[in-house]
Amino acid sequence: MTGTRAGVYLHGFFISFHNELLYVVPRGGHLLHNDQASPVLNSNKDIPVITVGISTQPELRFVLHGNFTATGGDGSFSGEYGARRSGYLIEIEREGMLRTEPGITFSPERDECTFTIKDVTIGRGFHWQRKEDQQFRGSLKLLPTDEGILAINIVSIENYLASVISSEMSANASANLLYAHAVASRSWLLAQLERSRSLTSEHHSYPTVVETDTERIRWYDREEHELYDVCADDHCQRYQGITKAHTSSVSDAVEATFGKVLMYGGLVCDARFSKCCGGITELFENVWQQEPKPYLTSRRDGQLRDGQADVSAESDAERWICSNPDAFCNTSDTRIISQVLISYDQETSDFFRWKVEYEQDELSEIMTRRSGIDFGMILDLVPVERGKSGRLTKLKIVGSKRTLTIGKELEIRRTLSNSHLYSSALSIQRQNVKAGVPSRFVLHGAGWGHGVGMCQIGAAVMGDAGYTSDRILSHYFPNTELIQLYQG
Repeated sequence: MTGTRAGVYLHGFFISFHNELLYVVPRGGHLLHNDQASPVLNSNKDIPVITVGISTQPELRFVLHGNFTATGGDGSFSGEYGARRSGYLIEIEREGMLRTEPGITFSPERDECTFTIKDVTIGRGFHWQRKEDQQFRGSLKLLPTDEGILAINIVSIENYLASVISSEMSANASANLLYAHAVASRSWLLAQLERSRSLTSEHHSYPTVVETDTERIRWYDREEHELYDVCADDHCQRYQGITKAHTSSVSDAVEATFGKVLMYGGLVCDARFSKCCGGITELFENVWQQEPKPYLTSRRDGQLRDGQADVSAESDAERWICSNPDAFCNTSDTRIISQVLISYDQETSDFFRWKVEYEQDELSEIMTRRSGIDFGMILDLVPVERGKSGRLTKLKIVGSKRTLTIGKELEIRRTLSNSHLYSSALSIQRQNVKAGVPSRFVLHGAGWGHGVGMCQIGAAVMGDAGYTSDRILSHYFPNTELIQLYQG
């Protein structure tokens, strides 16, 4: 098939990305031929375009590399600028010259033009949070918000994916891993955009917290963004423009998988991934909303897939977390690990099995600050419910002042750490208990992340061992089909 595509048709609806239709797919998930589709885009390169929220700063500095035009048409712009909010307007300054706009978009005059945003915060809320300057392709849109100036990147999905792959992992990973990750990331993105469109068009609410006097159950999915499609941080997918080294292997992976997605039941799959599953992947519904997905199941991450893939029983979980099982992601090979853990991720080395120790006063202070609840002294941490991978989905906190059950997994990880515990697959030990009060807690843990879908380190080991990208995808996303959803 050649030519252009006109829109996307999932659940029987078209998806519109900021009023631009992208491609057409009937209910069965197969492409329509050109004579069945009515092209609506004028470009010869009808690649889907998305908007990515990069950074919000009280005063934002950016550099335009090459010549850019601005909305309103005022000649070319190039060089370094400053932007700050003035009421509902933006003041843009360079060497004393001032321009006031209600919002402005800088578009490159040539494909090779790029722009840099200064002091972008990455890893927000995680233990690796820091600032860095980042460079991007595409257009730069600036909007005034209550928090300051919001910088948005308007970019094609395929250029976005090249950055995601390089930002989520090393661009020097095996071709099999890069191909698999390109398909998974593309699928995740399109599934999220379809969900956003569906929620908006059908006026559905999306509650993510259930709270009573005795329970606080909260899950953290990708936030619904009103001013752009996705954010650039770990809460969506890591996207750091062309700041990270791009290699020909990344370009080859995106090109080779162009427009390919995983599908199940005629819908693009919500293909999740995390750093390390710890040996068993987790069910989708144990981490996010109660909507089971047949391709996000619990399974052993190894060649011996007939081994136990359900350690939700407390005794089984204790043994599993404190064991050293065979698994694809159980590796200490730094050459393979460096394919997934880029610079600051490599500050973490004990991701498969790990230990955290807290003194009573330290843990009590952390939990009070992170939860907003004064539990007093922490008397006990009682597992209430676990997922099949051993990850806690409910944990009862017994304090001298308050008792509360919390969940799901990320709420537990956030409450028990200054940033985030690596995962909620925890074995909890109380030490030096006197009059019912322990002086110390020791947490043994398994894995890094939510554990749903593709285990990135496990996939890296598979790719290095010669497993094809199709085999990697079928291992982590069973029951799915690889479909060519659109072409350039």
